[in-house]
Amino acid sequence: MKTEKSNHKDLYKILQPREKHWVGDGFYVSTMFSVFAEDYKHITPFILMDHAAPKQFPPTQQKLGVDVHPHRGFETVTFAIQGEIDHRDSGGGGGRITTGGVQWMTAGSGVVHEEYHSRDFAEKGGIFEMVQLWVNLPSQHKMTTPRYQSMNKEDFPVVDQHEGDIKVKIIAGEYAKKKGPAQTFSPINIFEVFSRKAQALPLEFQDQTNTLIVQLKGESQVAGQKLSMGDVAIFKREGTQINLNTSEDSHLLVLNGEPIDEPIAHYGPFVMNTNAEIKQAVLDFQAGKMGQLVEEAD
Repeated sequence: MKTEKSNHKDLYKILQPREKHWVGDGFYVSTMFSVFAEDYKHITPFILMDHAAPKQFPPTQQKLGVDVHPHRGFETVTFAIQGEIDHRDSGGGGGRITTGGVQWMTAGSGVVHEEYHSRDFAEKGGIFEMVQLWVNLPSQHKMTTPRYQSMNKEDFPVVDQHEGDIKVKIIAGEYAKKKGPAQTFSPINIFEVFSRKAQALPLEFQDQTNTLIVQLKGESQVAGQKLSMGDVAIFKREGTQINLNTSEDSHLLVLNGEPIDEPIAHYGPFVMNTNAEIKQAVLDFQAGKMGQLVEEAD
């Protein structure tokens, strides 16, 4: 007698929170996952995620953040969960990410950029929380022209589930026939999930795609395993369904994407396909070919 094969995605592993470190002087982060430490097969097209957990900053006249630095070959996605971030890049992108907003910067052929707490936020002080995600680009798009997408909280569709006990904010891709505004170079779904009560949330994705669930606040349960704050659940590619059970007052980030099964070479802020391309990126940056930022007037 035949038994039907389960359509559920099995859990591959759960990553525990890592030690925190400073990025510049404005972002006190824990690296939640990284191609530098994990099996890329299970996280592609995602490369790295840093979470700056909620932290109180006193009022200051200083510029707190990260000074000018380069990127090539991938995209950075920055979520302003609490607080505000000012961004400028040599591709002409820039602006202020306010609470609930997201900026999606395609470094492509190369940019230099800077990221700071907004001046308004720095002068007032307050609780600051952010996430930065690195997304790989397929080889044919690694040298694409840089692009900047700025999206405010009100730009994202939100789907209410369980009479509003769970809210699903759609950044990219599609959920419940609603589409997120972010444009991507490969098929990607990114959702923020907010739960005010313990509820079940079924998720469905394409077979042979990679899925990660990041617990930013509260607790939840997947595949019979508990997720605590700072944990990341990584799933196997096979299957289409995940049953997520949230706790009261929970905040999660759901990442799903079609794998980019190509060679990966990385060095600092550059992510390419070969070591030769990495060496060229370093030379191009040193030669000023990734542009420069003009000093801002005070």
